[in-house]
Amino acid sequence: METAMKSSDNTSTAVAKKTYRDPNAVSTPANAILNGFFITYSLLCLLPILLVLAVSFSDEKTVALNGYKLIPGKFSLAAYQFVFNDFGMVLRGYEVSILVTVIGTVLGLFITALFAYPLARHSFKYRRFFSFFIFFTMIFNGGLVPWYLVYSNYLHVNDTLFALIIPNHLLGAFYVIMMRTFFQQTIHPSIVESASIDGASEYRIFFTIILPLSLPVIATIGLFYTLGYWNDWFNSLVFMNNDKMVNLQYLMYKVMRNLQFLLSNASLSGSASDEIGKLPNETVRMAMAIIGMGPIVLAYPFFQKYFVKGLTVGAVKG
Repeated sequence: METAMKSSDNTSTAVAKKTYRDPNAVSTPANAILNGFFITYSLLCLLPILLVLAVSFSDEKTVALNGYKLIPGKFSLAAYQFVFNDFGMVLRGYEVSILVTVIGTVLGLFITALFAYPLARHSFKYRRFFSFFIFFTMIFNGGLVPWYLVYSNYLHVNDTLFALIIPNHLLGAFYVIMMRTFFQQTIHPSIVESASIDGASEYRIFFTIILPLSLPVIATIGLFYTLGYWNDWFNSLVFMNNDKMVNLQYLMYKVMRNLQFLLSNASLSGSASDEIGKLPNETVRMAMAIIGMGPIVLAYPFFQKYFVKGLTVGAVKG
């Protein structure tokens, strides 16, 4: 009798193990299909970058005759020689871009967190007003001319690094709302209450509890700020008259415009038209794209650990 009971228990346990299935599990064929799809998709995303890199090392005449190819028909460094003809200016452009990106990203994250944290606290009396205030700026703006007059005539940021840091990027309304949502749905109010009961001040709670628990959203928004500052060229165009203060993106834009001007007016140059016609055009475009994307490609892996988690955590309330 006892033996029969043990055997029945073993049988029921075996049946339970066989019938139990993790609802989030993916079958082996489906897993292989998904992996194959994403590997193929990743290679397709990488293909344009490889094509740009190959064209940047190609000869201009070969590109004009045969079009773009993944393997250069004729290897040439003419595009990079043209871009780095004034190496000192390119180096200054890199210095300005890196300095502005680092300072702007750190300041932007700090100000965004300081703005978003009170909005996530239900004890903050005016959080509805400031939430509406930040949301209003996402829909309406004063226009380009008032924007320029405020920064130029009142804040006097022309020909300073502040012109590349403050306008447009220093505080993003969408990032404030995103961080506020993360604070509300991820960090439980009981944590803040416990710290307050233990005697911690608001500043200590913010710096020692809130920020360390918010690394995913900080890394995600930090990546967005980094991309915004690094890719910006419009502020240099509007506010900078000193060529030594422009960032790399505007410098590349300026080189491209000068090259297009020379090529479009080559017929009016007389004896110099043959030399102007030999200047690289398409290959220079690709070389500038590679030069401009380099630091961002190197910086992205440091954010990747938290990037997906920062986008998804807090998006759906648990």
